[in-house]
Amino acid sequence: MSLFAQTYPSHLAELQKRTQEALQRESIDGLVIHSGQSKRLFLDDNNYPFKVNPQFKAWLPVIDNPNCWLIVNGVDKPKLVFYRPKDFWHKVPDEPNDFWAEHFDIVLLTHANAVEKHLPFDKQKYAYIGEYIEVAKALGFELVNPDRVMHYLHYKRAYKTDYEMQCMREANRIAVDGHRAAKLAFDQGLSEFDINLAYLCAVRQGDNQVPYNNIVALNKNASILHYTELATNPPQNLKSFLIDAGANFNGYAADITRTYCQQDNLFAELIKGMDKVTLALADELKPGLPYTRIHESAHQKIAQILTDFKIVNLDSAGVLEQGIVSTFFPHGIGHFLGLQVHDVAGHVSDDRGTPNPSPAAHPFLRTTRIIESRQVFTIEPGLYFIDSLLVDLKGSENSKYINWDVVDSLRPCGGIRIEDNIIVHRDKNENMTRELGLN
Repeated sequence: MSLFAQTYPSHLAELQKRTQEALQRESIDGLVIHSGQSKRLFLDDNNYPFKVNPQFKAWLPVIDNPNCWLIVNGVDKPKLVFYRPKDFWHKVPDEPNDFWAEHFDIVLLTHANAVEKHLPFDKQKYAYIGEYIEVAKALGFELVNPDRVMHYLHYKRAYKTDYEMQCMREANRIAVDGHRAAKLAFDQGLSEFDINLAYLCAVRQGDNQVPYNNIVALNKNASILHYTELATNPPQNLKSFLIDAGANFNGYAADITRTYCQQDNLFAELIKGMDKVTLALADELKPGLPYTRIHESAHQKIAQILTDFKIVNLDSAGVLEQGIVSTFFPHGIGHFLGLQVHDVAGHVSDDRGTPNPSPAAHPFLRTTRIIESRQVFTIEPGLYFIDSLLVDLKGSENSKYINWDVVDSLRPCGGIRIEDNIIVHRDKNENMTRELGLN
């Protein structure tokens, strides 16, 4: 029996427990969770790639089948209405027979619009959970994505079960294979487009199967935080390579970033320095600390890097005091990871959804929760040379502290980001990425 089959029953029991509590808060009988449905392109007869409702795939690893429904009440065996049409145009999903199937009462649905007979009759006692509000209304649901239910389920999703952690370890293993293949392609002087192909080939997942659009950036393109253009020709003078790419397993995501340089130069030394920052910050994740503390520590460490490499002519305390770090590190230190790459409920303080927004000084921080065991985070410090931010810095009073000759020598390399995926345990941190040997 696989580890996934072994750990899945307790995962399901935990979801049942959470559902029971959420239903009691809303005083209703159950949830009807819609996997979603295909979306047609405007003025076309093709569909957008299907993306499953995260609340659906939390229960079972069916991530590629629209028009499925789950009926759960926290006590009884969940009912799965599984869409399996008669269709000679497209591949029809196989009947469920994987390790999870025995835990559901399964009904096969051949026509998507005939689902109502399989749903609860008295829909006033059930809440629809999903994206398609007009479908919910047409079926007679009055309660749609109720806040008290959603806040509770989202908050609890931060605590991963053994099954979920095993899925995320496997997602990391797959992604690490891709990163190794991408590094080899970079060493061979290939284009962004071809490096991305090498990555996808290694992970055996297509563009629509990986959890987000891969960032494959050569040279100055690495200064664009969400660069996804994929140039088809390599630059004439290859300097640097940043890859931010993940993988999917059973609906769970890996999210890993690495930066490389072919020359033995100042930028290569900066990469080594930032790698040490990533490892140090990963070690600082401790139950009971606010995640904002890790972000503040990242600013302190990057301030020291800016000083040590003579990018800024101030000591690290002065760099922090002048607020210069944000020019070179403009994003948050990381985020929750799980069913979604940027997993939910990072900005709340309790299971009732009480807001806990990012501090004004760090508006792009994606998580402000207290760190606890069984939570999974990314740690991803960066140091970039972004033209638009550097223009602002040059026009400010702080320009006098900047060694612009050093900055200009590093601009063509774009920037650095190094990102690991970490499970926080009660007595240790598990760096899934490093334990797979990706340095």
